[in-house]
Amino acid sequence: MILKAHEIADLVGGVVDGDGESKITKLSKIESGDSESLTFLGNPKYTEYIYSSDAGIVIVNEDLVLKEKIKPTLIRVKDPNSAFSKLLSHFNNSNTNKVGIDKKSSLHTSVKYGNNLFFDKFSIAEENVILGENVKIHSQVYLGRNVVIGNNSIIYPGVKIYNDSVIGDNCIIHSGSVIGSDGFGFNFDSNGNTTKVIHNGNVVIENDVEIGSNCSIDRATLGSTLIKRGAKLDNLVQIAHNVVIGSNTCLASQVGVAGSTVIGNNCLIGGQAGIAGHLKIGDNVQMQAKSGVLKNIKSGSVIMGYPAINYMDYNKSFVHFKNLPKVMGFIYNLMKKKDVN
Repeated sequence: MILKAHEIADLVGGVVDGDGESKITKLSKIESGDSESLTFLGNPKYTEYIYSSDAGIVIVNEDLVLKEKIKPTLIRVKDPNSAFSKLLSHFNNSNTNKVGIDKKSSLHTSVKYGNNLFFDKFSIAEENVILGENVKIHSQVYLGRNVVIGNNSIIYPGVKIYNDSVIGDNCIIHSGSVIGSDGFGFNFDSNGNTTKVIHNGNVVIENDVEIGSNCSIDRATLGSTLIKRGAKLDNLVQIAHNVVIGSNTCLASQVGVAGSTVIGNNCLIGGQAGIAGHLKIGDNVQMQAKSGVLKNIKSGSVIMGYPAINYMDYNKSFVHFKNLPKVMGFIYNLMKKKDVN
């Protein structure tokens, strides 16, 4: 993509300071740009780099005062971070605007799809799949029977979506993730052998959800495993059968949620947190990384540790824990003196 400075200014609502005909073809960091790159100065800590940067165009705050001459053309805006985010989206859209069905893909004759479908090579859509407008299915994706994918959703290479799964509008699912596989459910027979519990439910993912790479979201035993609107899952997240993830809740990498647990809206769950099954987690809960949650959590709580407790209580307890060797040494010395006496 080639953009001129005045075109960029129009996109972000900025003012050109320098050559409005300057052209760029790519984005870069301010400390490593070249004459064909666009970058931004969003953090004052990096101001020094603007004087040595070889970038062609730099987005800066409208109030920036230069102390010496610079090479780049500037685009002055109210919020450089927000403006650069718009450009990231603009560049991304240009890279994901592919259209067409590859001859090496396979769509069942019953598949229905909207305008501007992209269906890449070696991908498969089984019976009665429904794909909305502007859906992008990259290579080696498998869509099982009756899968529904809403408008403007992007499914990246290698994703497997099992039968009956429903994906909403504006969703993104990254490579290697599996949606709708069987849950981890077994019973024991009279001889103590494990017998598989059949999972007849599905997975429902609402609008504006993003799922990272190599995640696994299991289908429900009955009913639906549900990921609500705006939820964000990092890479390597495990969601078990019949779990509900609330709207705008964010789960960092390696979080595991056991079966039938319900997590509220607007929660923030740190990496490697583990949540036991059949629990209720309220709205606006914050779990620190590596927390182990074994009981219901009230809305608005901030928790940490294993088993997880109130964050401030954990910090107070940790002070005593790290001093435990000294305390035990003191007690041991007292015991030795008592024995001597």
